[in-house]
Amino acid sequence: MSKPSQIDQIATRVERLLVHHAELQNTNRLLVEQLRVLAQERDSLKSRLRAARARIDALLNRLPDTAVNAPHKGNS
Repeated sequence: MSKPSQIDQIATRVERLLVHHAELQNTNRLLVEQLRVLAQERDSLKSRLRAARARIDALLNRLPDTAVNAPHKGNS
């Protein structure tokens, strides 16, 4: 076989670059979607945390002041 011409070499390289570019675009799309899902999950967890804190604060407010301010009697 004869050596490929310079134009053939360039064409082959361009084709490989185009395939690589398409792969990178696909990977980027997948990463963007994963980021969106994770951001939704984070927002949901933050919301649940705020709700849990509000419930804890409400429970603490229902306790008598002496129970909140009393020293803990544990095995220290």
